[in-house]
Amino acid sequence: LGFRALQRSSLPYLSASSEMAPRPTSVSYISTRGGASGLTFEQAVYEGLAPDGGLMIPEEVPDVSSMWKAWATLSFHELAFEIVSLFCTETELPTNDLQELMQRSYGTFSHSDVVPTVKVGGLHIMELFHGPTFAFKDVALQALGNLYEYFLKRNSKKLTVLGATSGDTGGAAIYGMRGKENVECFILFPEGRVSKVQQQQMTTVLDDNVHCIAVKGTFDDCQDIVKALFGDLAFKREACLGAVNSINWARIMFQITYYFYTYYRLFPHCDGTMSFSVPTGNF
Repeated sequence: LGFRALQRSSLPYLSASSEMAPRPTSVSYISTRGGASGLTFEQAVYEGLAPDGGLMIPEEVPDVSSMWKAWATLSFHELAFEIVSLFCTETELPTNDLQELMQRSYGTFSHSDVVPTVKVGGLHIMELFHGPTFAFKDVALQALGNLYEYFLKRNSKKLTVLGATSGDTGGAAIYGMRGKENVECFILFPEGRVSKVQQQQMTTVLDDNVHCIAVKGTFDDCQDIVKALFGDLAFKREACLGAVNSINWARIMFQITYYFYTYYRLFPHCDGTMSFSVPTGNF
């Protein structure tokens, strides 16, 4: 990710002693297509793609205007806790458990900042390659694997995780799910259309719960298979399917953290603005 730090603003600075975000008493999730509503955080995470083919999102966006500046001195896993705690209740995910999950998830990264920032010319570059598979998706999938395991163990359930990859999602998903209790992970990738390193990352993981499937076709073919299986509601329930692609709300939620974190590294007094440039593909 590249971004440019811009002019200083006139917003007042709040010290780190300001009130931190309170946990919400209720959070409800809805489908972007309107066919599902009233889901809890845990249900939304399990759901992946909504029954009507939409994406599960929170019904309301949290207002952090009164406390976001108080997060400026937090470490990455502490900041992740503050952000995730806005999207689930204490009853669903108690504070102590969530703090431990975030600390364990980001303890697997090779850099103490998790996503450090370096300056190149007039730009600042956010380095998202310090996770186990060197992909930005490690930021979300290390946490999602631990979150799945936590919910499944608590409820004595099993889950079949299904994902499609053009290369980096597969490795990140596998390293997030490998060895997790009550999780079977199936990753589809287009045969001959991922790099050698990416294929080796996926196919050399020998944990019993990891399964890689080469598909004769393109990434879109892989994704179509995944969407079709999630769209078959009877099969989805029977196989207890769970998603690791960005159709899962938790993927988006966990990745919010690095935008806040990077801003604080450049503007510790929260007195500037910046614009992010995000490369993408697979339109």
